[in-house]
Amino acid sequence: MAARAKYEAKQFPRLKGLAGISDQVLQNHLELYAGYVKNTNAIIDELAKMQAEGRAKGTEPAYAELTRRLGFEENGVLLHELYFGNTVAEPDPITAAPRLQKTLAASFSGSFDSWLADFKAVATMRGVGWAIAYQNPESGSVTNHWIELHQGGHPAGHKPLVVLDAWEHAFVPDYKPTERAKYIEAYFKNIDWRACEARLVR
Repeated sequence: MAARAKYEAKQFPRLKGLAGISDQVLQNHLELYAGYVKNTNAIIDELAKMQAEGRAKGTEPAYAELTRRLGFEENGVLLHELYFGNTVAEPDPITAAPRLQKTLAASFSGSFDSWLADFKAVATMRGVGWAIAYQNPESGSVTNHWIELHQGGHPAGHKPLVVLDAWEHAFVPDYKPTERAKYIEAYFKNIDWRACEARLVR
């Protein structure tokens, strides 16, 4: 079996000076992301070792647990890269991404504001997780989803367009744990609509 490619932590220089999200919170968040990269690579190495030793079996408890854990750690890498990738200081307004604006509106009764209200409703639900707007590659329509624990709840084959980290580490101590709604408002002051538009599949 060919060796799996491993991850290298990416740099996100455009995150400095965000409105309503401090550089210190972002630094802590980037360190957490680097931890996901490190853990993912360690699991990839350990699974490769177990495969070489003939221990890659569903009845092998360590192999089963590591395989399950990989989903959490690896999605932790990928989701954070999408989140940081659609965040920028002083972004252009949604009108700078007309294809995206039209696509979001078309999926919510022709209104971008209806999409936005629904996304914020999903993002403010109780619990830890992610709010993500996904595009169906077949129909082109967009739906908003709540994703828990990184790896569960993703609609298979759909493309993430707008990704919001709603875990408390994304906004505490800038905001209290009970003030996620304030953080969400800050997030939308920093969203790179052009980056989200570039993710459209049709």
